[in-house]
Amino acid sequence: MRTPRAKPRLLPAALLAVAGVASAAVAGQDFPSQPVRIVVVYPPGGGIDLVARHLARRLSEEWGVPVVVENRPGAGTTLGTRAVARAAPDGYTLLMTDVSLAIAPSLYRSLPYDTRRDLAPVSLVNLVADVLVVNPEVPATSVRELIDLARRQPRGLTYASAGNGTLNHLAPELLKSMTGVDMVHVPYKGALAALNDVVAGRGQVYIGALASAVPQVKAGRLRALAVTGARRSAVLPDLPTMAEAGVPGYDVNAWYGLLAPGGTPAGVVERIQRDVARIGREPAFERMLAVDGSEPVLGTPAEFSAFLDREIEKWRRAVLDAGAVVD
Repeated sequence: MRTPRAKPRLLPAALLAVAGVASAAVAGQDFPSQPVRIVVVYPPGGGIDLVARHLARRLSEEWGVPVVVENRPGAGTTLGTRAVARAAPDGYTLLMTDVSLAIAPSLYRSLPYDTRRDLAPVSLVNLVADVLVVNPEVPATSVRELIDLARRQPRGLTYASAGNGTLNHLAPELLKSMTGVDMVHVPYKGALAALNDVVAGRGQVYIGALASAVPQVKAGRLRALAVTGARRSAVLPDLPTMAEAGVPGYDVNAWYGLLAPGGTPAGVVERIQRDVARIGREPAFERMLAVDGSEPVLGTPAEFSAFLDREIEKWRRAVLDAGAVVD
C-alpha cells in the first residue's frame, strides 16, 4: 500500500519576503567579480565623460576589478541607451546619461527601449543650473523686463539653441508656456554656435551652460538675467533664480545619472549606489563638479526613480508645447 505523499508546505509571505531580501543582499556582496563597463552617451572629452571616468577610476580602486568607460554617442543619445537597455541585467553594464533620457520619450515617436521598464535607476549624480543670458543690445536688465519686452513685441525676440529637442531649446519653451510670451526659436548645430551668435548680436536670448556663458558675461559680451535652478549658483551668487526673478515654479537643471539594465538585482543596484555615493562625498569629486557650478546629489535608487518620473512629465509638456517631436 502506497504511503500518501505529504503536501508541500507553503512558506508564509513574510518568510518569502525575507528570503528575497537575503538573496538580493547576497547578490550585492558577490558583486563585482569581473570587469564593469560604463556606457557614456556622448563622445569623449565632455563634462559627463570626465565625471564617468573619475567614477570608473575610483570604483576600480574600490572593487579591485577594471571599470572601463565606453563612449557610445549617436541617435540623440538613444544609441548608447539602447545598448545598456538590452544588456544582461547583472550590473556589469551601466549607463551614464543626462537630461536627454527624460526628454527622449516625448521627443521621439518611437524608441528602441522603454525608459522606465528597461532601465533601473541607480543614482542621480549631480545637478547644475543653466543661465539665461541676452545680448547687451537687448533692452532688458531683468527677467521681468525681458518678459514685458516679449509681450510688447510678440515674436520680436529670437532665442538660439543647439537644435530641436535639446535642453536649451526646451528650457525657453518652458519659459514661454509659463509666462505666455512668444519668442522665435533659431536652432543651430551645437550649443557653441548658438552662444556665439547671441554674443555677435545675430541672436538675442539664450539659456545654456554656465561654464560656457560665464566667461562671456564677465567680459561684458552677454548680460546674465537669472539662473534656471531652484537655488542660486556659487558661480554667480548674486544672480537671482528664475523663480526669484518673477517666474515662480521655474526649475530647470542639467544633470547626470547612472542606471543599470532593468531587472538588475536590487542588491547589486544598492551596492553600486552605495559606493558611488561614498565617492561623491570625496573632496576631489566635489571640486571637479564645482568647476562648472555643479553640485553632487547621489541619492538612493528610489529617489532617482521619483526624480526621473518628474523630469519625464516636465519635458513631456515642454515637447508638446514646442511641437518638437522627431520621427
